[in-house]
This record gives sequence, C-alpha cells and structure tokens, in this order.
Amino acid sequence: MSLDIGTILRGWDFDPDGVTVRTIQGDDGREKVQLRLDLGVMQMELDGRPDGERVEGYPSWFDLHMARQQEHDAANPDGAPYQLQSEDCALLLREGVQYYHRYVTFWALERYELCARDTERNMRLILFVREHARLERDKLQFDQWRPYVAMMHARSVATPLIASGALDAGLASIDKGIERIERFLADYGRQEQADQVNELSFLKRWRREVAESGKRTLPRPEDYEPDDPVDQLRARLADAVAAERYEEAANLRDELSRLENPPPPTG
Repeated sequence: MSLDIGTILRGWDFDPDGVTVRTIQGDDGREKVQLRLDLGVMQMELDGRPDGERVEGYPSWFDLHMARQQEHDAANPDGAPYQLQSEDCALLLREGVQYYHRYVTFWALERYELCARDTERNMRLILFVREHARLERDKLQFDQWRPYVAMMHARSVATPLIASGALDAGLASIDKGIERIERFLADYGRQEQADQVNELSFLKRWRREVAESGKRTLPRPEDYEPDDPVDQLRARLADAVAAERYEEAANLRDELSRLENPPPPTG
C-alpha cells in the first residue's frame, strides 16, 4: 500500500481564499469529512472526537473531566472544588481545536445542525474551563474565544430557520447569541467596548435586517466572515514584527504556539 497522498489530492486543489471541504465514504463504510490544506488534507469523523479516538473509555477529554468533576463533588460536598491543572487544559485545548476545525468544515458544507452541535459543545467546554481551571491564564486562553463560538452557534442555528421562514425562532437564536456575547463583556466589565466586538456587531446587524425585512434573508459573506483565529494571531504577529514591537511579537508568538501545539502534560 502506497503512503503517497498525491492520488487523494489530485484534482482537488487548495483554495487559499475559501474553505475547501468535501465528504467521503471511509473504508469502514462511514461518512467522513475532509478539509483541504495547503500541503495536504485533514480527515475527520462526523461523530465523537474528530480524530475518532476515545480517552480512557470516555468519548473525549471533556467528557472524562466532567465525569471526574461530578464524582469529586459527590465525594466532597463541603470540600474544595474540582480543579483543572495546566496540563489538563493543554489537552482540552488541543481537543477543542479539533472540534473547531470540524465545525468550520460543517459550516462550509451547510451541515448546520452538526455545526450547531459542535459549537455548543465548545461553548460548554469554554465555560467548564472558566469555572474549574486553577490558573487564570488557562481560563483566559479558552474564554477569549467565547464571542466567536457564540456567534458561530447563533449562525448555524438561525440560518436554516430563517431560510425556512421560521423567522421568530431564527430571531430568538440570534438573540441568544447576542446575550451570550454581552454576558462575556459583562463578566470582564467591558460593556462600553461592545461596539468594538465584531461578532456582536454582526449579530445585531443581521437581526435588524431580518426583523425589518420580514424575509428569508441570510447573512452576506461580505458583511462579516470571521477569520480563522490562528490566522488572526499570525496577522497580528506580522504587524508587530513589521512595527518592531518585539515584546508584543514575542507574546503573540507564544500565544500562537500554545494554540497550534499546546504543550504535552508534564506528569
């Protein structure tokens, strides 16, 4: 059996300006999704962890830690709360990035129900880490993505509802996304910066258009298509280097490294 993936990629060119995705039937007979990358391809399962792995008998690291937290609380009703160490957060972050790649793929394929499932899962992960991580820096590493995930969840739920004419249900989904982002700002006392949050501005603008028109309008890509968070960090890093802001560049480089390749557990 050849290990050369050239045959798989032949005739399926990478588009640097879009998300190049497709579904295939795996050798096991199950449907899978593939995301075309510049130098290869990423293949993901539709259900469970995108890489198809299980963790100590659980569907994911997130499920394992939720079970441990419930066992801990039951055994220690008056004791210290369950805590996630930095090595736990590193594994959860790596896993969350897997789900991010998959829900972006589902969005491009217009598999909205699956995009909604995975974005809601990552939202619950963010809030779980925010509640249980021992170190504040680990909480912030996850929580910074809360507005983006809230927006993508609202889009994936509301888009098919509005397209089918269920405007009230669609508007309610958008309102939930707006509420989640506003709660994020309130958690950090940053309500006055609401106008600077692109995800919030997009949802408010989309809601206004739908409510005013009463039609099956969908968000226009030119209004706001969120960038890949990794690409955002790379762009900020390039700007900092070009402007010779080397301390900022070093911090951004560390943040990018943690997101792309979280450190392995130490114990």
